Amino acid sequence: MDFEKILKELKESLIRLLNEKYKGFKNESKKDIEDFLESSKEKLEKWSKLLLNGDITPGEFEWLLKSQKDLLALKMLQKAGLSKISLGHMKNNIIELIVNVVKGFL
Repeated sequence: MDFEKILKELKESLIRLLNEKYKGFKNESKKDIEDFLESSKEKLEKWSKLLLNGDITPGEFEWLLKSQKDLLALKMLQKAGLSKISLGHMKNNIIELIVNVVKGFL
């Protein structure tokens, strides 16, 4: 497993998602994604290996990601004035995207 390739794909996909949803906050969303991926890198790598090796199911992988949802801070977008509801929806979209990107490497 080439986790750096997965990480690169995650970063590009997440930035694209946020740019599509919040075109006016391009710089803010990029910073949030970079911070999230850096702080979550170790866990993402561990859980991705487990998934790709068949040690956990995609459902278990998604559950692990959801357990970290509250740690997903979109600080720059929050400072830019997005509501908590919008940020909650965005966090769900981010988790779904991560699951789909990693599953794409199965």
